[in-house]
Amino acid sequence: MPLLRIQTNVDTASGGQALASAASSTVAAMLGKPERYVMVSVEHNPNMRFAASDAPLAYLELKSIGLPENRSGEFSAALAQLIGEHLGVAAERVYIEFANAQRHLWGWNGATF
Repeated sequence: MPLLRIQTNVDTASGGQALASAASSTVAAMLGKPERYVMVSVEHNPNMRFAASDAPLAYLELKSIGLPENRSGEFSAALAQLIGEHLGVAAERVYIEFANAQRHLWGWNGATF
């Protein structure tokens, strides 16, 4: 049920799978959910700009059922660190959108949660 979508202008051809793997285990640990339910998408988009610059940047979306709003600061720090380690993107060049998904609006395996 958790989904982490990572978009970046940094070429991920050589490290995308390593980032996806690390992100999957990080999200599972952060949320206390089984990793078998975690989905991670890493997308390279060279046409991104932030603050009038095409310097390395990333945009992340973390969606999950029961996402605890009071922990978003902690999650932001952990995800920014992950992106810094794997892509070399400074935390100040990372935007993260958090979304708490409603069970009846999240489908899987031909049903909803």
